[in-house]
Amino acid sequence: MKSATITSKGQVTIPKEIRDYLKLEIGSKIDFVIDENGTVKIIPLTVSVTALSGMLRRPGLAAATIEEDMELAIAQGACDCT
Repeated sequence: MKSATITSKGQVTIPKEIRDYLKLEIGSKIDFVIDENGTVKIIPLTVSVTALSGMLRRPGLAAATIEEDMELAIAQGACDCT
């Protein structure tokens, strides 16, 4: 397990071992995701969408295709009915 300290500005330095594992470089973008168990995950945005597919799948729910997910997101964004 690696740890880091949050600065007064809310910034954190990601430990080198983690940056190397995630293949993060200067200027890399990351996303923070809270899964259904409340665990926070760091997702490098250099990863393809296909590689992320199913990461947050909930047991008992049918898997949706990326196309279905995109259509749902577009529909929700269009009507702002989230």
